[in-house]
Amino acid sequence: MLFGYARVSTKDQNLHMQFDALKKYGVEEKNIFSEKITGTKKDRPAFNDMLKYLRKGDTVVVYKLDRIGRSTKHLVELINDFQEKGVNFVSINENIDTTTAMGKLVFTIFSGLAQFERDIISERTKSGLDAARVRGRKGGRPRKDQSRLELAFKMYDSKGYSIQEILDAAGVSRATFYRYLSERK
Repeated sequence: MLFGYARVSTKDQNLHMQFDALKKYGVEEKNIFSEKITGTKKDRPAFNDMLKYLRKGDTVVVYKLDRIGRSTKHLVELINDFQEKGVNFVSINENIDTTTAMGKLVFTIFSGLAQFERDIISERTKSGLDAARVRGRKGGRPRKDQSRLELAFKMYDSKGYSIQEILDAAGVSRATFYRYLSERK
């Protein structure tokens, strides 16, 4: 079965061109999931609804790649997820169809480029951390002021204060307090 996904970023834009292209490709209007939401949002309700309907052998059709993926990395992850579930993918504008040998080749190349990008970022991060260590800097989250934590623990041990009162008096967050409390035990 063919499923279409159409998205525009702002309320001022319309979906007509995407709908027309999807219907021309053969997607029934009842199987087109659409929304007006920025592509950078991770939670896209219509997109998530479409994912619930997909079964092995189905095909997801989009007008352009940038309508479905938030980034190259996200796009590659999506297509890999589709392939694992036996779902095909078609992008009309870029003429990509993962049911064909050429479409699979294109996505293999995309996957390689995305992995290369992740490796380069990782190498840069490691180099930056090494350079900082040479200069005497330590990475990671700075430790909380020990006197504030001691105050928090004294109040906690006295059992005379609520957690919120302890947090307010010591000036630490709930997550920080519980993290250090678990290390203490």
